[in-house]
Amino acid sequence: MITMRQIAFYGKGGIGKSTTSQNTLAQLATKFNQKIMIVGCDPKADSTRLILNTKAQNSVLQLAAEMGTVEDLELEDVLQTGYGDILNVECGGPEPGVGCAGRGIITAINFLEQQGAYEGLDFVSYDVLGDVVCGGFAMPIREGKAQEIYIVCSGEMMAMYAANNIARGILKYATTGGVRLGGLICNSRNTDREDELIIELARRLNTQMIHFVPRDNVVQHAELRRMTVAQYNPEHQQAKEYEILAEKILNNKMMTIPTPITMEELEELLMEFGIIEDEEAAIKKLQAAGQ
Repeated sequence: MITMRQIAFYGKGGIGKSTTSQNTLAQLATKFNQKIMIVGCDPKADSTRLILNTKAQNSVLQLAAEMGTVEDLELEDVLQTGYGDILNVECGGPEPGVGCAGRGIITAINFLEQQGAYEGLDFVSYDVLGDVVCGGFAMPIREGKAQEIYIVCSGEMMAMYAANNIARGILKYATTGGVRLGGLICNSRNTDREDELIIELARRLNTQMIHFVPRDNVVQHAELRRMTVAQYNPEHQQAKEYEILAEKILNNKMMTIPTPITMEELEELLMEFGIIEDEEAAIKKLQAAGQ
């Protein structure tokens, strides 16, 4: 019996998490014949647009509000099939400043489960907004849905800070929910020694850098057409990079309980790689520049 794997992609806002996840899942579906459903957990409802080649999918909460309640919805109202026969659903969220997005996420997931949407799948992928700063966005972990987390990061300070914070959130629910960290995905920003830095961060967090995704403008060209690279330019090397990442996730056996580091340790690591300077060195540089 094939066990369905429930994975989630987390990362700092703006790191390219939704882009990375959709490009990877497209290859997982088309190159490795995996039956996949994407559950978008971002209130912006943009977690499925590259797969569906559309601006934004109508969300469960949006349609429920129009119909009256979630009970008035049918599965076909919210579930759409896109590139690679990937199933897509957006949970949606409340109006800005009103309510908790986490409630919408769990309402939508419960509806999908009750309607049998999870049957016959190899992978369910949750795309979650930003950092684990709100309990609502930790909902797939808290509710024992997502068992396997991939953190999209880069060699930039705030992306690494977010990755460490997310690792702390995973640790909190690792014993009660059984969630594990599957690895860091470095979505390159072309910073100095970026691959070495993320490999070292991964080591300290008791995980792996599962793949280094190089930066290439073809990703943006594909996005402008609301496509994954696999659909827009399947022979491009960047499509191959996402295929390699997809295969690594498919065969990944390294599921760990993370060991988040302190802010001081993170700053020391960043200084070691020249990302930030200690205060004394920075003052000397400013003094030298002023002479």
